Amino acid sequence: MRQRLPEYLKRPVIDTDKTRTVRKVLKTQCLNTVCENARCPNKNECYTKQTATFLIMGNNCTRNCRYCNISCNRPEPLDIEEPKRVAKAVNSLELKYSVITSVTRDDLEDGGAEHFANCIYEIRKISPDTKIEILTPDFKGNKNSLDTIIKAHPDVFNHNIETVRDIFKTARPQGDYNCSLEVLKYVKENSDILTKSGLMIGLGETFEQIEQTLLDLKSVGCDILTIGQYIQPSKEHLEVAKYYTLDEYEELKHLADKIGFKKHQIGPLVRSSYKAVDLC
Repeated sequence: MRQRLPEYLKRPVIDTDKTRTVRKVLKTQCLNTVCENARCPNKNECYTKQTATFLIMGNNCTRNCRYCNISCNRPEPLDIEEPKRVAKAVNSLELKYSVITSVTRDDLEDGGAEHFANCIYEIRKISPDTKIEILTPDFKGNKNSLDTIIKAHPDVFNHNIETVRDIFKTARPQGDYNCSLEVLKYVKENSDILTKSGLMIGLGETFEQIEQTLLDLKSVGCDILTIGQYIQPSKEHLEVAKYYTLDEYEELKHLADKIGFKKHQIGPLVRSSYKAVDLC
């Protein structure tokens, strides 16, 4: 039996001029957002602040992570005009901070790194003052792909560890915990870009396993941390093993402070890009 969603995880439906403006811009530029595709609980709050996390390279992912609502299907051909449309949307929404993520594209030789870089270049052409955060897949650890990202120099490079080592293969059967750490380490050691990572909790991990994951992230120089509650998208996805209490989130904040994370967002509804501008 699925556990009942605690009241503090529920969000009201918001429909205002600002939310309609965001939807209109996204529709005009034919763009996807992770807000919609991953059923993010913060979607309406972010829309009221005229921001969204752009989802590039299509709606279909080449990996089948068991917590994610994005479809695993044959990916669409890359749209070479998409970076320009993302830039136009950023400009139209007058964003001071933009977040760009993608589906995983293992079918592409570089995993889509050049497409990410082109988004960065196009945004900077018409919105040079906008800060840019990218949330990328692991590119299978391809250093050439990471060098492409480093050359484009986003303000923040985000790659999520997602869960603890002992649950990783269950949740992300096509991923690799050590590879994710190495990706963050490589970017940190070869650039001055801020690095960021996050994890979901509620999949059955222990407090000690969370602590070890935070220590692992700190060991590779990760600057920014996010932790939030896993919410099951459908009956086909991994079940929630536990809903953490608000007091337990306070304990995790103290743990992050103790380990040395000076910048973190930790709470039930925190997601990778939630209030990202506050951490940059």
